[in-house]
Amino acid sequence: MNFNKVIIAGNLTRDPEKRTLPDSGTSVVSLGIATNSYFKDKSGQNQQRAEFHNVVLFGNVADTVAKYLKKGSVALVEGRLQTSSWDDKEGNKRYRTEIVGERVQFGPKGDDSPKQDSEDKKERDIPVINEDDEIDVEDIPF
Repeated sequence: MNFNKVIIAGNLTRDPEKRTLPDSGTSVVSLGIATNSYFKDKSGQNQQRAEFHNVVLFGNVADTVAKYLKKGSVALVEGRLQTSSWDDKEGNKRYRTEIVGERVQFGPKGDDSPKQDSEDKKERDIPVINEDDEIDVEDIPF
């Protein structure tokens, strides 16, 4: 059995870049998403590490993302991993692994005003639950 499924939720690292395929006219959007992982180091200190993902979207999903999302937006992307290879100008083999997105769910809409209070921004971020955190079933909203 084979299974290639990826689900990530994070913040866009740049504005979506839209283009059109010349043969079919299909819309294509490329974007970057940063996800964070949290862990304790050997000394017991909480640490955070960012991972950066390249995402490509096609068709109506691409059009919608290009229209509504921008750098800093929160999004959940569901798709599959795909690796491409090519030879660069010096003849070296290059590889790029990206997520080919099939579905995108937008996060909460942010305030576009230039002055953002850090507390307001925290409320819009995706909540983080660490492995060591206790979860009370009564706190789950569904």
